[in-house]
Amino acid sequence: MLPIECPCCGPRDHDEFRYGGDASVTRPAHDDPDPEAWYRYVFIRANPAGLHREFWQHVIGCRQWLVVERDTRNHAIASVELARKSPHSKSLARKSPA
Repeated sequence: MLPIECPCCGPRDHDEFRYGGDASVTRPAHDDPDPEAWYRYVFIRANPAGLHREFWQHVIGCRQWLVVERDTRNHAIASVELARKSPHSKSLARKSPA
């Protein structure tokens, strides 16, 4: 069990959440005609060892999108915040989590 501390609902099991992708990648603009930019966005990803920011949605709860900072080496969660309050909120408006 990977407990996630939802800011709205408190600690919950990860089974209540849906993984939404890498929160550190900025999506190209919707009308960006550069196929290379879209190729890099969709297929080219780093595989970091250590802290990594990820989108998660609390689908069996408040339905809020969260940004979870998780250590990929041991799955320890360092922080959880509402995606709309994240410092990356300006780039989130252009990103549609999968």
